[in-house]
Parts: sequence; C-alpha cells; structure tokens
Amino acid sequence: MTTSPERVGRLRGLRPAASRATLLADLGAGLAVGAMLVPQGMAYALLAGLPPEVGLYASTVPLLLYAMFGTSRQLAVGPVAIVSLLSATTLASVAEAGSAGYVAAASLLALLVGAVHIVLGVARLGFLTRLLSHPVLVGFTSAAALIIGASQVKHLLGVSIDGAEHFHETVWELIQKADDAHGLTLAVGLGAIALMVGLKRWLPVLPGALVAVAVTTVASVVWNLEDRGVKVVGDIPQGLPPLTVPDDLGIVGTLLPAALVITLVGYMESIAVAKVYARRNRYELDANRELIGLGAANVGAGLFGGYPVTGGFSRTAVNAEAGARSKAASLVTAAVVTLVIVALTPLFEQLPSATLGAIVVVAVAKLFDLAGIAHIRHLKTADFVTLVVAFVATLAFGVELGIGIAVVASIVVVAVRMMTPHTAELGRLPGTTLYRNLARHPDADRVPGVAIVRFDVSLSYLNVEFLKRRVHRLVSDRGPELRAVVLDASGVNDIDTSAVDALTELVVDLAGQGIAVHLAGAKGPVRDVLERAGTYRSSTAESTTRSTTPCRRSRHRTDMNTHPVGYRGRPSPTPGPRRGAEVQIPEETTTDLIKRLRRIEGQVRGIQAMLTEQRDCADVVTQIAAANKALEQVGFKLVASGLTYCISNPDEAAESGYDLARVEKMFTKIS
Repeated sequence: MTTSPERVGRLRGLRPAASRATLLADLGAGLAVGAMLVPQGMAYALLAGLPPEVGLYASTVPLLLYAMFGTSRQLAVGPVAIVSLLSATTLASVAEAGSAGYVAAASLLALLVGAVHIVLGVARLGFLTRLLSHPVLVGFTSAAALIIGASQVKHLLGVSIDGAEHFHETVWELIQKADDAHGLTLAVGLGAIALMVGLKRWLPVLPGALVAVAVTTVASVVWNLEDRGVKVVGDIPQGLPPLTVPDDLGIVGTLLPAALVITLVGYMESIAVAKVYARRNRYELDANRELIGLGAANVGAGLFGGYPVTGGFSRTAVNAEAGARSKAASLVTAAVVTLVIVALTPLFEQLPSATLGAIVVVAVAKLFDLAGIAHIRHLKTADFVTLVVAFVATLAFGVELGIGIAVVASIVVVAVRMMTPHTAELGRLPGTTLYRNLARHPDADRVPGVAIVRFDVSLSYLNVEFLKRRVHRLVSDRGPELRAVVLDASGVNDIDTSAVDALTELVVDLAGQGIAVHLAGAKGPVRDVLERAGTYRSSTAESTTRSTTPCRRSRHRTDMNTHPVGYRGRPSPTPGPRRGAEVQIPEETTTDLIKRLRRIEGQVRGIQAMLTEQRDCADVVTQIAAANKALEQVGFKLVASGLTYCISNPDEAAESGYDLARVEKMFTKIS
C-alpha cells in the first residue's frame, strides 16, 4: 500500500512540494530554536525539580508528535516556565524532588495532561479553556513570574533552602540565607544574566542562553569552579531514554486535578501565541486539532522520560522571526536536541547550575507584564480587579489554588455584570428620528406620555428583578402623564422562562396603572419564546392587536417595529381604533435633499476629473470619502421617512411591496 501526497499532507505545514527556499528557511529556524531549547530545556527541568536530561527528553519526541497532529506551522513545543512551576508544585506532594519516584510521577503527569488534552479535543470542548479570561491570565502569569524568579535565586546565591510552599515563605528563607551566599556562584549567575541581556540588546542574532552556557562552562573547566564551591550539573546520561509506561497508578487521583490546571494554562499560552503567527502568515488554526496535537506531544513526553510540555512564547517568536514556514522547523529542532542527547551531553557536565537559574530568571522576566497590567487598569476597573485577585491569590496561596480562586472570581464578576446590566432611557434627538441614551445626549427629548428603556443584556433569572425595578423606577419618575412604556429589546439576544414570567408580571402591574407595554426591536429567537408563552402579540396578527396604541400614535421610534405585549387570557392594554398617520417628507426636507444630491453630483464629476488627471491617490480617496458620507446622509433621511410611513401605515406599506421588514433591510444596509 503506497502513501499518497495527500495522505502525507496530514502533516499540515509539511508540504511534499515545499520549495528549496522554504526548506532552507525551516532549517535555519530549526537550528536557531534548537540552540535555544537545549539550555532552556535543562533549565526548566531544574525549575520543575527534575534532572536536566528530563528537559532534553521532553524536547524530542513531543516535537515530532505535535508536527503530526497540530496545525500551527510556527509553534515551538517543549518545556516552558509556567508548566514547569505547576509540575513542581504538584510533584512535590507525591515524591521527593530529584528522586526516581519524582521522575516517574513527572512522566505520569505528562500522560494525564496528554489524555486531558485529547479528550477535550475529540469532544470539541476547547471552549472550556475560556474560563481563563485575559485579565486572569495576566495576573496569574505575572505572579508566577515572581514565584519562579524567587525559586531560582537559591541557584544564583549558591544556597539551599527548604521546600517552601508559598512565595512569602520562599522570600523569607532567602533573606535568612543571604549571609550564606557563595560569592563566586553569585558572580557566575549575575555574569550569565548580564551576558544574555547584553547580547539580546546589542547582538540579538546570537542565542544568548547558548552563549552563556558555553562561556560559563568553559570558565568552569578552565578555573575548576566545582572545586571552588560552584555547584555544576554533573553527569548527564548519554543516549535516548527507552519507551516506558509509568506503573504507579495509585497517585493518578492526586495528579489529575493538577493535570486539568496544566492543560488549561498550557493550552491558553499555546493557542494565544499560535493565533498571533497564524494571522500574520494567513492560515487558519483548528483549536480542537491543537488540543489533540498538544495532547499527543504530552503523551510522547510521558512515554519517553519527559514531563508536561506546551507551546512557548519566546521560542515560537524566535522560530517565526528566523523564517519558519512549516512544521519542518520543529523536526530540525528535535534533531538538534537528539544529537545533543546522543553525543554531546558530556560537554555539559561542568555547566554551573547558577547559569541554568540565570536562564530561567531572564526568560520569566518577560512574563511580568507591567504594560498589560497598566492597559487593563486603564480600560476597565472590573477586569483590573479580577487581575489583582488572580495576582494576589497566586502569590498568597500558590499557583494551583490561586488560579482556581481567579477563575471563580472571573465567574463572579461576569455574574455581577449580568445581574446589574447597563440600561438606558432613550429620547429623540431634535429634528431627527434617532433615539439615543438621555444620559449621554442631554439634548435628546423625552416623548410625551411614552417612556422608552433599552436593555443591553440577555434577560435571565439573574437580572429580571433588577430590570423590573428599573422600569418601575422610571414609571415613578415620569408620573401620571405616562401612557406607555416601550421596551427596546434590540440588545437582548436570549430570554429564559424566569424572564418571561417577570415580563408578564410587569405587563400586569403596569396595565393596572393604565400603562401599555410595547416591545421594540425584539430578535427572532426572543419573539419565538414570548409567543410560545402567550406574552408577545404580533402587531399584524389580528385586528385588535393591529390597532395603533398610544405608543404607536406617538411614533416613538422610526427604525424598528413595536408590538403590544399582552398576557395569556387578557387583552392587550389600551387598544384603540386604528388611526393611519399622514406621513410625508416635508417640503424643506425635499428641497434640502435635492440640494445635497446636486452637490454629490458635483463631487462625483470632480472625482472623475481627478482620476483622468491621475491626481494624488490621497486626494482622490479624501474626495470619495466626502461624497460617500454625503450619500449616507441622504440615504438615512429617505429611509427614515420610509420607516415612519411603514410603522404608521402597515397595511398600505405591505400592499405597495415596501413593508417595514424590507425598509428595515434598506436601513441596515445603509448603516
């Protein structure tokens, strides 16, 4: 059985007909990321409490499996700081860091993370990852950056500290051990940080982490730093690990909640950066395929001695900027790491541990998103509060509990927003048929005898009492002159049974006060529910409900139809004899429209002349924009007049073939 090119095309981004230029670009990008991943993989393994080689194992097979099942062409999969921190926090509860049981538990955790990814992807449940809002993610990652940085200070100082569970405990222990700091180790760590920062600023083409590893390793060998008290990596097993299935299944229950959190956080980080480069390179991502691809990568990590992985920000950026055009770049990266594992691990035996700590510190410094925090604070206070809750909870209670608290806080904020939604009383702008929020447009006029209120939320059990109070307060403020209430439902996308019952109660209450209730702009799904409940009555359904009510006589709104709202078993309030409105375009409006059209004709002739003369493009575009704006103004006036006529004379409008629905479509098109 032969394999067709289409079958091979399942490796999206690995096109059989790839050009020589594409292959060369992918080769260069793969080498660049490989040079970055080797030191980072070892450093992140150290952060997770694992031997350095585990980070290398997690950077081989997982990359190959993601290339087979994932959809991003630039995403660089492998160990990352946040997932390493989450893994360390979880594994510390089941085994001692660095022990054989700890390493086996890390592989089992990777398998569980992979299984969760695959289940979510196959069941198309990727939407569950939206539980982490952007403010929550910014707050969490900023706090995690501080926790990770603090955890690596011990390597820079050359001291040992007990396994503190919380950030403040770690900081306090570091303060107590500051006097025991090893000067030469600190010099190596700070020197590595300075070297990486300097190279990034003045020679960004060089892989700073790899250069720091090379320089400090040579220094360690030349000056025999190990004998002078500087801790080094030591022996690293040479060769690829065998296929191993973890057998300690008794800890699955302990690891599973953490696997869910790692999946949530890891996928959010991965899909965010993957979307950026998919947009830039103009191709589509399949979110559920991404889950399956990342799941396969984690399964590979679990079976071949690794630990949980995901797509990383910094390596993906390097991959894209180095010219990666397909997932062949990931294959090159995996080959580079494999070569290191098979043949080059003895070169890293004298690598100072302080250098690996420095690599982590430099990498996570970018996770503290000060600009993002300031931006969210400027945009919306409620989102900033959520961010602060995520930040403080993560620092105070640890990464797992902190992110749980942050997710709950996000849900609470959303619920509060739904319980106290934005509403607006509308008034008519003078000389127009437009209705706007009175609070934002003080020049707008209330319609005599009619109160118009707009709800900007789907109606549910969470907010119906708030909305009823809003309407009753409006009725109380308007006093005895009020004859009708119009509920502008243009912002309502859905309605549940609790809201239907509340609306019925509202109609009954207001009917007892002699006030009619009308619904305007209700969308189809909302109307369907109300009709099934017997609350909504179409204005064209029967002669009694087709009557022009006090609300319609006031012609309160001319860009949408209104419908009397009744309740099962009772007539609609205040029905009256039909009265067709005599609507026509005023003479002054007609004269104004003719003048506008003549000016537009002159503008069009001017544009034609500019095109003939091949005038500057910017000038032509400016004139076209001016003419287009003038045309829109004319169109709005004409369609507004048509809407007014259709609302007031539905029968005549329908007979002429220009009923309200058709004119509304014209209005929407012009809008």
